[in-house]
Amino acid sequence: MKHIKAIVMLLILCASVVIAPLEAFAASTDSSSSSTVTATDDSLKKIKEKGTLVVGTSADYPPYEFTTKSDGDTEYVGFEMSLARKFAKDLGVKCVIKNMDFDSLLVAVETHKVDVVIAGMNATDERKKSVDFSDPYYTGTNYFLINKTDKNKYKSAKDFAGKNLGAQTGSLQYNMVKNNVSKANLKGLAKLTSLVIALQSHKVDGVLMDQATAKAFVSNNPGLMAFPSKLKMQTTGVAMAFPKGADSLRLDANKTIAKVKADNTINKKWIPQAAKYMETSKKTNTVASYWNLFAKGVEYTLLITVVAVVIGFVLGTLLALMRLSDSKILHGIAICYIEFIRGTPMLVQIMFVYFGIGAVIQSLPAIVAGIIAVSVNSGAYVAEVIRSGIQSLPVGQTEAARSLGMTKKQTFQYVILPQAMRNIWPALGNEFITLLKDSSLVSTIGVGELMYQTQLVQSDTYKGVLPLFVAMMIYFVLTFTLTRIMNYFEGRMKHAH
Repeated sequence: MKHIKAIVMLLILCASVVIAPLEAFAASTDSSSSSTVTATDDSLKKIKEKGTLVVGTSADYPPYEFTTKSDGDTEYVGFEMSLARKFAKDLGVKCVIKNMDFDSLLVAVETHKVDVVIAGMNATDERKKSVDFSDPYYTGTNYFLINKTDKNKYKSAKDFAGKNLGAQTGSLQYNMVKNNVSKANLKGLAKLTSLVIALQSHKVDGVLMDQATAKAFVSNNPGLMAFPSKLKMQTTGVAMAFPKGADSLRLDANKTIAKVKADNTINKKWIPQAAKYMETSKKTNTVASYWNLFAKGVEYTLLITVVAVVIGFVLGTLLALMRLSDSKILHGIAICYIEFIRGTPMLVQIMFVYFGIGAVIQSLPAIVAGIIAVSVNSGAYVAEVIRSGIQSLPVGQTEAARSLGMTKKQTFQYVILPQAMRNIWPALGNEFITLLKDSSLVSTIGVGELMYQTQLVQSDTYKGVLPLFVAMMIYFVLTFTLTRIMNYFEGRMKHAH
């Protein structure tokens, strides 16, 4: 009997040793949604020291977040933007909104390009592996958005079998379509406005989105309608996303959320306020009234292009000389650089510079990252243009110059390069024009160039095709003007020759 009691006591002792750590782990897990846990990190302290809260969002999601005009400038509005400003006010800092594609937001918060993501983001188990979420502050259902002319064709999810069904890439809805409407052809795009354009032009047959957002698009587009999807969501609700370990900042966010939920501020004040913004915008906005946004986009586009052209030409010249050098090391470095840059897409390079290098240099602005990436890309192509131009010249040109007593440097500067420039000028012109158009790719990291501003106009006016047409015309005017300038200098070179 004594032995049995001793064994029982030993088992109880062992169980307590095992259970205690498990309870501690469970408590630490539950702390992700509890404001009673004490955080020891300095994330909150850093925010207060710098005086700003940088909020990442994707402003194409009414009534959560969208844009409107205020005294000719873009203003980010919506009930989540009101929540963001309330959070910043409670912290005693300034709220700074950074608008980018939805599927870039988690990367942005992980690499500390933004302090928090507030963008209608549902707290899912998959996302919790990368970021920490606040307490949820809103829960909605999902609706299918369709053309009103198709109202008799689509009444449930199963009706989309074999049809094209759209969803925003990186969103919960994208995964819901993939997992629950597997017989549909899933079409993902980064912007909801782009998906609505695809729907109106019958490129997709329906779009899955949040209920409030679907109703917002319906209220501003008489040719659209929405109905409940009845698809189950694996989420605790919409919440703020923070970098892993930013507990002190997250817990302060929970305090703000608790106040907002206690007063029912979102439903009583902020959603009606967002609806008012949308109704006012619907009555007054026209694409023409957003000329200042297009002008601002042109300014940034030209800035990026001019700086990238200068840096790219200098870098390309250096790389061309390295590749033509007798030094195997310089020759090898140039080849590796040129082949690698030419073998990877510019979009990937832009994302890498901003999110990759930007993770080390956290103060790196988006426009600087964009200029660096575009310049680096241009340098590789310019290098090949210059190299081919130099190698196209007869060897006798160099030999004649050297026989006249010119140094190698003088020969290149006064004989080789001037003749090569005349030969390669048309190719350089094509590269510069391509550069101007490719500058639109930096919109993916939130740089306010022409394509970025066009997307803002689309979001604000609920018009998809017309803003794109305006942007096309502006790009055409810019490229046509640049072509005429390049042709003028080409004629001067031929005349001088």
